[in-house]
Amino acid sequence: MGRMGNAAARRENGPLAHVSLSAKLVASIIVLLSVGTVCISLAITQLVNNYMMQRTDSQLLQQAELVFKNTVLLNDKANASNLMISYYVQAYDANTQTSTVLLQPVYKDGVVSRPRLPMDGDLAGHELAKPYTTPAIVDTSHATRTPDHSTMTMAEYPWRVVALRWISEDANGNQHDRGIIYIGLSLGNQIDMVDNLTKFCVMVSIAVVMLGGVVSALLVQRTLEPLKRIEKTAAKIANGDLSQRIPSAPEGTEIGSLSRSLNLMLAQIERSFRQQQAATDKMKRFVSDASHELRTPLAAIHGYAELYKMQRGSGDAADALARADDSIDHIEASSARMTVLVEDLLSLARLDEGRGISITQRVDIGAVLADSASDLHALDPERQIRTGVVGLDMADPAHPTLTMTEGALPKVTIVADGARLQQVVTNIVGNIHRYTPQDSPVELSLGVLGLAMEADELAQLPPDDESMAHVLRAAGEYTTTDRGMTVAVARFADHGPGVPAEARSKIFERFYTADSSRARLKGGTGLGMAIAQSVVNAHHGFICAGESDGGGLTLTLILPLTQGGVTESDERRSDAAQPKDAKRRGEARKETKRRRSTDAQSVQ
Repeated sequence: MGRMGNAAARRENGPLAHVSLSAKLVASIIVLLSVGTVCISLAITQLVNNYMMQRTDSQLLQQAELVFKNTVLLNDKANASNLMISYYVQAYDANTQTSTVLLQPVYKDGVVSRPRLPMDGDLAGHELAKPYTTPAIVDTSHATRTPDHSTMTMAEYPWRVVALRWISEDANGNQHDRGIIYIGLSLGNQIDMVDNLTKFCVMVSIAVVMLGGVVSALLVQRTLEPLKRIEKTAAKIANGDLSQRIPSAPEGTEIGSLSRSLNLMLAQIERSFRQQQAATDKMKRFVSDASHELRTPLAAIHGYAELYKMQRGSGDAADALARADDSIDHIEASSARMTVLVEDLLSLARLDEGRGISITQRVDIGAVLADSASDLHALDPERQIRTGVVGLDMADPAHPTLTMTEGALPKVTIVADGARLQQVVTNIVGNIHRYTPQDSPVELSLGVLGLAMEADELAQLPPDDESMAHVLRAAGEYTTTDRGMTVAVARFADHGPGVPAEARSKIFERFYTADSSRARLKGGTGLGMAIAQSVVNAHHGFICAGESDGGGLTLTLILPLTQGGVTESDERRSDAAQPKDAKRRGEARKETKRRRSTDAQSVQ
């Protein structure tokens, strides 16, 4: 593995590491074209050379038959010079042991060229009737003038020679072995043809390589243009512009697939960056708000403690004691408010870590809403509180809406954490009591609907109107699809001052307040709705704020009836824990009343 890693590192840092991809591709194409044209040229010249050599050998053998049949004519020099001007013929007479040149071609300016042959008839290892190549002997002694270069080059070409038995017949028809005849043919024409063919192939190869280089450079440039656009886009993204996207390319191509994958990755990166930026901003705001919220009761405690010291040592003892007791009451209220704030912060921290919640109980959410309605009536006796059943209005299939049929709250049992669910409902009802006029009406409704979506998808929806519209469309599609789940839908509608549309999704942020001065004249820690959203998300549910019909604020709470990780044994244990759960809900309501009392005291 170490050697492989070192080899890879050497390749990455090699001499070609800094060469551009387009240059590498063009160079590779040129090299391949060069090698290909050279191989083709060599193959062509070799094939032509072999063909010409076979043709020359065939001519020599055919001419040998002619020599056998025309030996008398060959002895006639006058006739011989007219018989075969391109051939060389030499005869060796075994009887006289002499060699005679019967025919010899003469080149321009009287230059004579003949093959190098033995004069004593020795074959020198060559076989009869089998052509072979031998060098030329050039004789310029009888030249009429100094021969030029082309003539000498032609005369110096080698010869192709074949040796044959010289058989003659006498008058009686008897054959006699008279010796050996050598017949030769110059390879000048063949070599010239092969040389010319080679030059032609070289020129064509150079032209093909040059043309191929230019065409490949243009094609590579055009082909890699999308990659250059990707490079430019990546540079812009590196400079901080995360909104840039790779231009789309045709589907089914490598560039198209790469562009699609990169765009998906860039969208994910941008989304993650925005989320990280939002989380950072939220954390900064949270730290600032938490510091402010903790500083306010601490400052009150410190101030009233100083006032207590001053009042204990001043004037009439009875009057000083009464004023000191009043300071102690304020100190206690500020301490209680800070305790509530710290408890809420701790609760949020546990929910963020996935702790502090047990979704294994069977909870009648109808009873929880009925108890909250009773609490709200006790706090605001003059307020009109109506209850009913939630339904789905499909008059406009493209834009379904939720309706309420007035009546008793139905019994709807879900698998949840009863105490946490009671806390959510109590926070919502507490906000209605705190932020709306005491004589403004309130509607609490509950129902069961089917949604054509999964619980994880529901839990990931942001708390805005668009998500609510998506949920309602999923409810309308439930009867026409095979997937989905059944959910409980609880609505809390008031007719108070309401919340501006642009601020509705912000009410679930920690320490959110519509008053930029943070002067909580109505009390509260600003964490109630943040806790409610965390609890709902832990139940794989959805909570959203919208506008009530006729004005005001409507909070819609959607929770799955069952949870995927709950078993029958969990449900049996939760059934056994119902009395204990009811006790916990009662304690939660008492805690809410105590907090309201604390808020009221802190405002005074």
